[in-house]
Order: sequence, then structure tokens, then C-alpha cells
Amino acid sequence: MSATGEDPVGDGTRAVRAGLPEPVKHEPTLPGPVFAAHFHLPGEVAGPYSYGRDDNPTWTLLENAIGELEAPGRADVETLVFASGMAAISAVLFSQLRAGDAVVLPSDGYQALPLVRAQLEAYGVEVRTAPTGGDAQLEVLQGARLLWIESPSNPGLDVCDIRRLAVAAHAQGTLVAVDNTLATPLGQRPLALGADFAVASGTKQLTGHGDVLLGYVAGRDAEVMAAVRRWRKIVGAIPGPMESWLAHRSIATLQLRADRQNATALTVAEALRQRPEVSGLRYPGLPDDPAHKVASRQMRRYGCVVSFTLPTRARAERFLAALRLVEDATSFGGVRSTAERRARWGGDAVPEGFIRMSIGAEDPGDLVADILRALDESAD
Repeated sequence: MSATGEDPVGDGTRAVRAGLPEPVKHEPTLPGPVFAAHFHLPGEVAGPYSYGRDDNPTWTLLENAIGELEAPGRADVETLVFASGMAAISAVLFSQLRAGDAVVLPSDGYQALPLVRAQLEAYGVEVRTAPTGGDAQLEVLQGARLLWIESPSNPGLDVCDIRRLAVAAHAQGTLVAVDNTLATPLGQRPLALGADFAVASGTKQLTGHGDVLLGYVAGRDAEVMAAVRRWRKIVGAIPGPMESWLAHRSIATLQLRADRQNATALTVAEALRQRPEVSGLRYPGLPDDPAHKVASRQMRRYGCVVSFTLPTRARAERFLAALRLVEDATSFGGVRSTAERRARWGGDAVPEGFIRMSIGAEDPGDLVADILRALDESAD
């Protein structure tokens, strides 16, 4: 396996087959969801399933599937699914950090991280921040217990050298977690790049239909993953069996969706680059993007998100209102394109006219035509 996590089985084959149980005559290829709060448990407690907060057969199949994508061929990697991406993020941070520890977070990461920071500081954890780009987190790493990386960052799409940061962190005994939401396991494999944890919101492109809230943590150290599992049990941040089954079903089309969405994202970015009213255009797949060189070393796909800025808040809102094939909605990674003026939420250091656009599976020509028409119609 290469440094970027390449393996001899194709992504499409792996996604379609991921997590499927051994075939049993007259049984479905992918068993349906198991709705059970408790299981038959006579005598001593033994075996995998006893109570619905601890384990569920539907989770097991999904966890196996995600593990096969994040770390193909690695029997030492454990995956745990959660009720949401934030549940997964919180599980890693709060299971690994204690009062007096220091953690390094990205200053340009997901907008809920400031809420996490406030809670960590209330528990006596020192929180340091630095931007993703330029590997700036190295400057505040000394003595930290945990380094949290978000690459590409959301929503600014900066990229850092994950392997470089992981080597520096491990040299001083620091754990490394990578939020892999935007890239997905088909875009990059953080564990192969040296991370201890790959964490993601499965709500986004992994499941891809905007109808499931899900998160997961994959890790390669049994002891630290035991702490994450214990946190899930204590907090009870577990996914429902139906959501887990839907997520597993959706993974089968991940490669098809990712290839279409990534290719169209590049086409959209190239079209936007020609527009004079567009500034701050970012897409790691563009050869002249500031992140392209580093991204190309560690990513196999560049993601489905394009970000850019229009001159004013009013122009951005007119543009969004004029779109016909792009829904004005938050989140990203779905088969239907979405976009939003990100500053409406607060918490992100972006201009008022900043747009985060998630490219869906529409025909590229139709989508580009809609975007260019909306730009024309929204002009002053």
C-alpha cells in the first residue's frame, strides 16, 4: 500500500462490497436493520450483543464497511459509528483530554469548534489554535496532548501536510486526529498518512443524500479506541439502526457519486475563475490553487466543495435566490447541489459575500449554465 493509501482493489469494487457479511442461502445480501433495545442473554454475559446502547448488528456491518474504506487490509483498525459528526468529534476530544492537557485545533475549521473550545476550556484544557494552511499548527504544537487537523478545511478549503504534522506530533508523544469529512475515505486516508484517528461526519458525502445524520471514528490503537468506545457508552450518542442501514446502503454508490461530483466541481471552479465578480476562489483541484501541490501528494480526489466570494452580501443573496438547480441549504456532499452564504451563521471568519457551494450529481453543463445565468441575473 502506498503513502496515500492506494491498494490493488478499485474504489468502486470496495465501496459496493464494503461490510457485506458472508453470503447465506435465502438471506439478503445486506441484512435489514435490527431494531432491538435488548437481546436474549441467558446465563453469563458473553458474545457481541447484549444491550442496544452498546452494540447492534446493523452498526457492526456499517463499521466494517467504513473501516474497509478508511484502512483497507488493516485488521488492527477499529471503527465506531455515532449519532452525528459532532458526536464523533466530541468522543475523541473528551475521551482523550484531561484538565491540564493542551490541544491544538484549527482556527479555520468547522464552525462548531469554537463551542467545543469553550467546553474544553471550562474543563481545564488549554486550547491553542492556528490556521490549516502552511502547516501553521506546528508552531503551537509543543507539549500538546492532541493535534486536531481539518484538511481540507471547512469552509476555506486550505490543506496541510498531514504526514509532516503527524511525524512532528508523534515525535513528542502527541496524538493526531484528522477530520476527513470533506475528503471522504476515497479522497484521502488519514490513518495511512500517520494519523491516530480518522473522524468524519457521515452526514455529508459518505452517505450523500441529505437524509441521515451520522458520524464515525476510525482508529488504530486499541487502548485509545477503548476510551472512545467508553465515551460513546457513557454519553449514549448512538445512531439508530435505520440510519445505520441507510448509510451502509448509500456507501455502495460512493465512488460513483464522488467521481461525478469531483469532476463537476473542477468544471464549476474553472468556469467561476473566468468571472470578474468572483474573488477568493478555492478548489484544491485547480492547478493554481494554493493548496494544490500539497493536496496532490496526499489526496486521490479533491472533494465536491468550491468556495468563492462575491462583492457584497446583497450580491451573494441575489445570486443564491437566482439559482434554479442549486438549493440554498447548509451542509454539503449530497447528490443535489447546495450553496449558502456562509457568514449568515456567524462563527466563520469569512467575508459577507462568501459562498460555500457543494456540487451534486446534476449534468455538468446544466449546472454550469445555471450558475453563470444566476451570476448574470444577480449583477447590480
